[in-house]
Amino acid sequence: MSFFIFSLSFLIFHFSPALAQPGWVKKATKSVVTVKTFDDNGTLLGSANGVFVSEGGDVVSSYGLFRGASRAVVIDASGKEWPVACVLGANETYDVCKVRIADAKKVQPLTVTAQAQPVGTSLWLLPYRETKSLPSPVVRKTETFNSDYTYYTLKASSSGQMVEGTPVLNANGEVVALLQPSQGPADTLLYAVSACFADSLRTMGLSINDPALKAINIRKALPSDESQAQLTLYVAGSTLDSAAYAQLVDDYVAQFPQSHEGYVYRAQQAFGGGNFADCDHALTEALQRAEALGKADEVHYTWSRLMLAALTAAKPVDYEAWNFQRAQQEAEAAYAANPLPIYRQQQAYVLAAEKHYDDASAIYAELFQSPLRSPELFYEASRCRVLAGDTVGQLALLDSCVACFSRPLLKEAAPFILARAEARMDAGEHRQAVNDLNDYGELMKAQLSDGFYYLRYQAELGGRLFQQALNDIAQAVQLNPQSELYLSEQASLQVRVGLYEDAIGTAQQLVALAPDHSDGYLFLGLAQCLTGKKTEGATNLQRAKELGDPQADELIEKYSK
Repeated sequence: MSFFIFSLSFLIFHFSPALAQPGWVKKATKSVVTVKTFDDNGTLLGSANGVFVSEGGDVVSSYGLFRGASRAVVIDASGKEWPVACVLGANETYDVCKVRIADAKKVQPLTVTAQAQPVGTSLWLLPYRETKSLPSPVVRKTETFNSDYTYYTLKASSSGQMVEGTPVLNANGEVVALLQPSQGPADTLLYAVSACFADSLRTMGLSINDPALKAINIRKALPSDESQAQLTLYVAGSTLDSAAYAQLVDDYVAQFPQSHEGYVYRAQQAFGGGNFADCDHALTEALQRAEALGKADEVHYTWSRLMLAALTAAKPVDYEAWNFQRAQQEAEAAYAANPLPIYRQQQAYVLAAEKHYDDASAIYAELFQSPLRSPELFYEASRCRVLAGDTVGQLALLDSCVACFSRPLLKEAAPFILARAEARMDAGEHRQAVNDLNDYGELMKAQLSDGFYYLRYQAELGGRLFQQALNDIAQAVQLNPQSELYLSEQASLQVRVGLYEDAIGTAQQLVALAPDHSDGYLFLGLAQCLTGKKTEGATNLQRAKELGDPQADELIEKYSK
């Protein structure tokens, strides 16, 4: 009996490591890959391990080797090589990346588990192409991050450089984690991050601005959610160059073939490039899909807006198929498909562009009773009336515009108050304009420029509010002392109100600033004459005459007597 026990102990001691290796190893190793990345010039940047996690060819690996990469390949255990088609997500903090290969066929993914492995659990490392003598580290420590994921500290039985991205599996052959970069060849502590976290990586609408993804020059996948993909296109329109944006739009069309949105974006891109026939074609495609979705109004509206923008550009588009009549028809078709006030507003825009101001105004009057009623709408309507030459109607609408705001006024009211002030000045209502400009000044006092003070000076001058006008033109000069206009206006007003000594000082500044212009000499000579210094005054008036001032002759004759 003792011999039997000794023999059994001998067998267990000598053969248990081989028997302990799981039976899934040979099959699982087919799922482990090596990933290589390259820069623009084709130079190898780095390599790491990874593992297939979906039949569609999704691979999780390390992020570090993708930074700055323009191309990447995935190589399986049999040596088969696939190019990386796109990046699905990345996280620099935990050094993980998820990519998708092109033309995935017969890929054997491993199951990823979200179940955290307790301290003391023995796990298995599955290096690339390794089927024998797998390292079996033990969980030394676990930390939870992002609420649901685990970061592992593992204790290995021996030291050795481990390849980052190597999958860590549990006894059931499920992927638990991915190995992080090792701390050194003599370190027996290993670190691994939840594979479930790596597998969860995906692009979202604003991922286009994610620094980790921007550092990778390989194409990024659009979000799988259509609304998020639309957000990506919207943001990309102002951040990507035209070629990269065109590729993104093509990706959207391929990913959501039944959606009209991709064709609308394609149309907008063609429009931006001046390819109006292509724009028309893309919108025709969009309309076919939108009709099936009950969203034809959106395409008609976009069509009308693009046509109107082209027809009212500084250099109008010469494209025979586009005209005001068709732009109006598209706006009407949008409203017929879905009677939203914004589509009636578009009709008003087209009518105003055609100079049918009364018809456009009739639509605005209708819209004042709709949910679109707003200061902006009254302002638009006022612009329509001023183009029609109806300044009375313009001011009435601007009054309604400002009346949309209650006191105390908020900053949002400022542009509309300024618009009414300018309209009142044009109508000769200078004192009312000053009141508006005072309100505007209170709202915008931290951002007032010399131009504002000059504008209010003009209103005050027209309203014969001379002290206020003196104060404002002085403020304009203080903010912009190099302005000949401001100094000239200041000197003129100082002469007008009898501040002759002040006028002399201002005129001398003007002469120093612009010695070849007549204004400084004219006001200097006039102020000197008015203070009894007729000799000096006559000399300066003569200089103004020589510089071409038409008023100088009359003044010389008047004050030479």
